[in-house]
Amino acid sequence: MAQVIRSGAFLQQCWSVHPLCLTVKRIADDRTVVLLCSSCRSAHHLQCDTVIAQASASQSQSEAPTPPVTGDPEGLTQLASCIAGHRPALSLREMDVFEDRVLIRCADCRCHYALAVSQFEMRQK
Repeated sequence: MAQVIRSGAFLQQCWSVHPLCLTVKRIADDRTVVLLCSSCRSAHHLQCDTVIAQASASQSQSEAPTPPVTGDPEGLTQLASCIAGHRPALSLREMDVFEDRVLIRCADCRCHYALAVSQFEMRQK
């Protein structure tokens, strides 16, 4: 049985020590985004209150169009389709455990996903 720890500090520590080993895996039915770490062999579950998708501010007008700013539940649906389409391009870019906030970026479509997290869980295998 996996040990479950309910704290965002473990995700923050994992991300700061080995950020390239942390990948977005899937979205569970209960609005939970699952991140896996290949280095420490842990799964981080982020239960989301809201997901806001927005286009990158650094993208120029000549590049391919990006999705406009969308709120929840459209943001969650857009994140799910991004995971299905180009999961390897997704990465954790920012997080704040004091404000329960996580930012995920897609390198392919250059969209940012701001997640308001209601509960962090770390499950170690």
